[in-house]
Parts: sequence; structure tokens; C-alpha cells
Amino acid sequence: MRLHRNLCFAVIDGILQIFNEDAYADKVIQQLLKRDKRWGSRDRGFVAETTYSIVRWKRLYAEIANVKTPFNRDDAWRLFAVWATLKGIKLPDWNYFENTPTRKIKGRFDELSKDRKFREAVPNWIDEIGEKELGNDLWTKELAALNLQADVILRTNTLKTTKKELQLRLQSEGIETEILPKHPDALKLKARANVFMTETFKKGWFEVQDASSQLVAAYLEVAPGQKVIDSCAGAGGKTLHLAALMQNKGQIVAMDIYESKLKKLKVRAKRNGAHNIDLKVIDSTKPIKKLYNKADRVLIDAPCSGLGVLRRNPDAKWKLTPEFLTNIKKTQQNVLCQYSKMVKPKGKLVYATCSVLPSENEAQVDQFLASDFGKEFTFIKHKKIFAHTSGFDGFYMALLEKKEQL
Repeated sequence: MRLHRNLCFAVIDGILQIFNEDAYADKVIQQLLKRDKRWGSRDRGFVAETTYSIVRWKRLYAEIANVKTPFNRDDAWRLFAVWATLKGIKLPDWNYFENTPTRKIKGRFDELSKDRKFREAVPNWIDEIGEKELGNDLWTKELAALNLQADVILRTNTLKTTKKELQLRLQSEGIETEILPKHPDALKLKARANVFMTETFKKGWFEVQDASSQLVAAYLEVAPGQKVIDSCAGAGGKTLHLAALMQNKGQIVAMDIYESKLKKLKVRAKRNGAHNIDLKVIDSTKPIKKLYNKADRVLIDAPCSGLGVLRRNPDAKWKLTPEFLTNIKKTQQNVLCQYSKMVKPKGKLVYATCSVLPSENEAQVDQFLASDFGKEFTFIKHKKIFAHTSGFDGFYMALLEKKEQL
């Protein structure tokens, strides 16, 4: 591979923004890819994948390069040199790479790779919590899987098409996909591509959604004609899936504390042809109280650490703090206790997270069921999804049913 200056400059700028300005990697990369209209798909792919790779392996590369945050520009070039050397890419004769100790880099890599927290490039505290909660063997396997690049998975919008028809239409646009047997509406891209530029996407035939995430809406066991509440809807990936499963019949109330996210959902719903969605901002306790005992189904896709989705959000591990994890667990329990009141007798509730930590998952459900709020509910089943066994994101979901009032 031959390195091009303008592409490398973009990567360096991205690294400095992500680590020095605390910017989100996906947003930074979106901006970088617009920098030069002359770049082709291979150029954009290099910028995105190289930036993500250096972000993912920051701790390992920084230790090898002997640099610490905040990085100056020379530090960023040293990180880049480590990445290129370990990839077997010949460094060009540029000033930035003068005196790069190629042999020493490889030796340090071999040495550090014996230690999991360096090998998998994770902060000490996350490594310690993961081992404590999952055990050494399971955590070691899961952490390795969470460092693999995520596949691009599409969810067929069954309001507009079938999976087979979508596959054929994408093929006509030069995008090859394969079917995932255990995921009814999913297609996996055989090679990475900008699917958002396709006519098929613009017509609302699919959404990009990880295969594990696609299991959550179905776990709620919805049916056409029901009143369903997605209480932490965000930009609405699962809301739109619920609309498809309900065949646009009944009512979905999509709620979130962020109005900006619901505005994105409104745009997506229009493209998807989903007409049974009402948007509601949670700006006080009133919107929740008005819906007490009204819903056939409630989805609580709770805020969490996001440790199950590090493959697609590798910068999250550098932004997370022990204090955040402690506080988010309190939020999860509070949300469960308050939002569960919207379920009517004999109705069902799903509590879900994109975390693999039991303290955010089954422990929260157990605590809820033991509380005064949870005594009205019966535990039905739960599902724990690990990246190292599924090949997709780590997720958790639990199905509860509200008891019939006597």
C-alpha cells in the first residue's frame, strides 16, 4: 500500500480532534470524508478505517510510541507510524517518519501483547470490571471480539418490501449481500459500501441496524392494533422496526428526553412509510404519568455503558468513566421503576441494553422485581448476546409481564 499525504493528514487531524477535543469519532469521520470531493471510495475507506483503527488501539499504540494524551501533532504521527509498521506498510521518506524504530515497534508489540489490557487496548478499570463480572475466560473472549470491525447489517423495511426483493434491488446497484438465517429481516454486506447513497435507501426499503439490535423489537411480542410505547426511542431504529412488525396498525408512542433525536426519527419514519408513530418529548414527569396503565407493550431500551457496541463505537472506552457507570446504573433502575407504570395489566415490558455487564442487565431486572414497583411483574425470559458467540453486538433483553389486577 502506498500512503498519500492528503489522506494521512486527514487521519492525523481526526485523531487530534477525537482525543484532544473529546469529539465523537463517527461525527469527526463524517466531516473528514467531506474534505475532498475528488476522493473515491477507496480513499474515504482508508481515512475512516485508519482513524477508527488508531482510536481502537490507542492504548497499545500510545504505549509503543511512548506518547500520552493530550497528543501534539508529532505524537499523532508517531501513533500513525506504529499503525503503519504493524500493518506491514512501508513508511515513505517524509519528515514525520524520520528515525522511526521499526524493529523496536514490533518488539514492543510482541512484549505488550502478553498483557490483555494492552493487547486489547482497554483502560485498567474497564478490564477489571469486565473480569470481575464475567470471569477471566469469558471476558477475554468477549473483549477480543469487541475489537473486531463490525459488519454492516441492514434491516429490511417490510412495510415496503421483502428481504429477497431488497437483496435483488441492492444487487442491481452493485451491492452484494448475504442472508443471516437467525435474523428474519437482516442482510449482511459482503463488502463495505456507502449504502446511504443508494436509491433503495432513499426509498426507505431498509435501515442500517446491527443484527443483535434487530432482535429487541421482536422480543416485545407486538401485534397489529396494539398501543406500544418505545420509552427511550432516540433516533428510532427500534421504533421503526416495531412499526413494521405492527404492519402500521395500532399506535406507537416514541418518547425521549432529547427532542433533536425525535426530529431525526420523524424524518426516518416518513422515508420508511411508518404512519402509526406519535412523538412525545419527556420534558417532565407529566408525559409518563398520563400513560400509566395505558400500554399493551413498553420497550425500555435503557441508557447504558455501551460496552456491547465497542466494535462500532471504539472511542466510547476512552470516554467512559467509573462515575458514569455508577450513575447510569441508578438511572437504569429509576427508568425501569417509573416507565414500567405505563404497562397495563397483562401487558408486557422489555428491558434492553447494549451492554454485556450483568450489573447493567440481569442484576437490574432482579433488583426491579424485588422492589415495590416490580412486584406487579412476572419474569418471562431473558436473552444474553455476546459478540464472541454471535459475531454481532453484545446485547441484553428481558421480557416481563404485568400481573392481572384482582
